[in-house]
Amino acid sequence: MNTANPVRRKTFAALAFVAATTLVAPLACLAQGNYPNRAITLVVGYSPGGSTDKLARLLAQSMQEDLGQSVVVENRPGAAGNMGAQVVAQANPDGYTLFMATVSSHAINPWLYPKTGFDAIQSFEHVALVARYPLLLAAAPGSGVKTPEQALGFLRTHPDKAFFSSAGVGSAGHLSGELVRLTAKVPMTHVAYKGGGPAMLGVMSGEVAVMIDPIPAMIPQVKSGKLTAIAVTSSQRSPALPDVPTLNEHAIPGFDVTSWAGIVAPAKTPPEVVQRLEASVARALESPRFKAMLTADGAQPSYLPGDKFRAFNEAERQRWGDVVKRAKISAE
Repeated sequence: MNTANPVRRKTFAALAFVAATTLVAPLACLAQGNYPNRAITLVVGYSPGGSTDKLARLLAQSMQEDLGQSVVVENRPGAAGNMGAQVVAQANPDGYTLFMATVSSHAINPWLYPKTGFDAIQSFEHVALVARYPLLLAAAPGSGVKTPEQALGFLRTHPDKAFFSSAGVGSAGHLSGELVRLTAKVPMTHVAYKGGGPAMLGVMSGEVAVMIDPIPAMIPQVKSGKLTAIAVTSSQRSPALPDVPTLNEHAIPGFDVTSWAGIVAPAKTPPEVVQRLEASVARALESPRFKAMLTADGAQPSYLPGDKFRAFNEAERQRWGDVVKRAKISAE
């Protein structure tokens, strides 16, 4: 029979708890202070070879040089980026699993998919915006359409041929085309293809009149003469295609649309870890070599720290939600 004083037992238990928590706290701080001490996984919600994948690999190389640990790109394609985003949203919030968020996964998909498995804002800590991508309006060389005014004029006067292609329903190209239709009052009809490659073949073969897609995917076909670059969707011309005008210049004043990508981590990732990652992205974007590689690919280096990236993401989500509602778009 235990005859020890109950008060003494409670006191001992309390002291033991304090000792344990006192020991654990420094160890937790030490672990975070040593971050990173193993490989980091950067999840991309698309297949290898696309613009998001290419950006992720460039960034991973720069970050691992800065962080002193491997940054491994893992492709998790599916549901326009939703599958990869869900995996990261449910990952351990320790800074070792990150996601390359895009305009599709974090601004468009929330309006198209009733059940994504994550909240684009609340399920993540926003680390940093990395780059923005102007989109390109292009046509087949044999169409005779070479300027933005000619393109809109052709679409208005040939409604039976006013089809535009994109990489799929809900893609940045699709939503940008719908915004052109709504803003310029052009009777365009969307044709969804399974990927950017088939969408480009659609316009080259004459199945559709024009195509809209992020610049990086289209530059090779433009430079080879297989596509005619008509206009970019950003407010300023792209250094990658400096001779190509913007829609904003003459055809649709005030038009400014870009795709974008940035790094996010699971919600509740420690603030000091997020700050370490944010600083690493900032250093990558300060590199002349890194910036030159992005620019050559048609991207605009566009660093925003975590808090500003979060606000930017929220604004983009509201903007594209309005377009989805006005255009009555559904992914189902």
